[in-house]
Amino acid sequence: MQYSQSKTLIFGFISYLCTKTTDMIAEIKFKNMYSFRDETVLSFEADKSEDMASYHVVELAPDVRLLKVAIVYGANASGKSNIVKACDFMKSFITHTPLNKAEQIGVVPFLLDKTTPTQVSEFSIAFYIAKGDKATRYVYSASLDRSHVVSESLIFYPSQQPAILFERTTENNVSAIKFGAKLKVSNAAKEEITLKCLPNMSVFAAYMQVNTSIEEIETVLNYLNERMMPAVTPTVSLNAFAEKTIKEEIAKDYILRYLQEADFNISNISSKEQETKNGKINYTLFQHQVAAHAGGTDYYDFPEMFESDGTMRTFGLAAHIQHIMKQNAFLAIDEVDNSLHPKLIEYIIERFLKESDQAQLLLTTHYDGLLGEEDLLRKDTIWFTEKDAEGVSTLYPLTDFKGLNRISSLQKAYKFGKFGAVPNL
Repeated sequence: MQYSQSKTLIFGFISYLCTKTTDMIAEIKFKNMYSFRDETVLSFEADKSEDMASYHVVELAPDVRLLKVAIVYGANASGKSNIVKACDFMKSFITHTPLNKAEQIGVVPFLLDKTTPTQVSEFSIAFYIAKGDKATRYVYSASLDRSHVVSESLIFYPSQQPAILFERTTENNVSAIKFGAKLKVSNAAKEEITLKCLPNMSVFAAYMQVNTSIEEIETVLNYLNERMMPAVTPTVSLNAFAEKTIKEEIAKDYILRYLQEADFNISNISSKEQETKNGKINYTLFQHQVAAHAGGTDYYDFPEMFESDGTMRTFGLAAHIQHIMKQNAFLAIDEVDNSLHPKLIEYIIERFLKESDQAQLLLTTHYDGLLGEEDLLRKDTIWFTEKDAEGVSTLYPLTDFKGLNRISSLQKAYKFGKFGAVPNL
């Protein structure tokens, strides 16, 4: 890691600790990405309902109410996973430094059309940073294709009217960046950031290469980089992170409670270190408590290779959820029901809602049993994806449907296709 990058992250963390800000995502918007051809909006803004508000809703300011959880349902290949991929791309693009200006941007446009593959993809992230009883809205936006950023901006709302922090355009592979009047930054720093900003990288990534500090950008960068976590997908290995996490006693106790819900015989977990010819490796031992033949209790330690897929996935998910709760961060989990018992999914969500402060979860799932748990989810936390005959995915909220209060069972209504987003069998 370069000095300037280290400086940025350290300064941002210290700044966060000192100011004790509360930061949460309000809205994620994207267009022409993966299977989503048209503009798509995922909102974490709560409606006026007070239903389970003490668990679900965080009131950052009198007029700002945000949700901790969003859950997306849909048939296979409907686009659920692509929402998670879109979030992950946004996170990685913001801070990625390409090796050279010829390196491709990893954006994937909608490909099942003759025109969209050559058109730009767009995305924006709207979020709030709250200090005291004031919550300020920020919106970061980018328009890009596989070779260069067409435009990019960061605005905020110190009042009802927006103010620019930076605006960027690219012409003939040369970036032009306009900095807002409210930024305290020297002309020399502005020029250096502009010079560092390759056509295929973000302004944030360029800023991280420059030995300067701009408070307003640091605050935003800290949130986008440190508190938007890499997505969890079924193919992502979760164990390494979990093995590091349990070295902290508080984290270990938290994770152990999860594991005991998955396997009641597990009485303890411990992190071990082993010297090999390739260096030191860490591994985890799972202690099982069983009744002895002669009476009493026996204890047996097993490495992870002897544990079930469900136990290991619970181990990894618990570590990630504990981390975002500690950091008040955002995490997207694709197919949360993968290798997990339905009741364990309910336990994970319920515990998160009761114990988290401002952390946020985006979950995709097939498990419709959650819709039958009327004391677990609010209606404004539920979303659906559907794909049409042209291969275009759409995302829409449950609250778009009228007469929800007259439906006795959301689960049955979903199974019978009242909301769409089910396999066409």
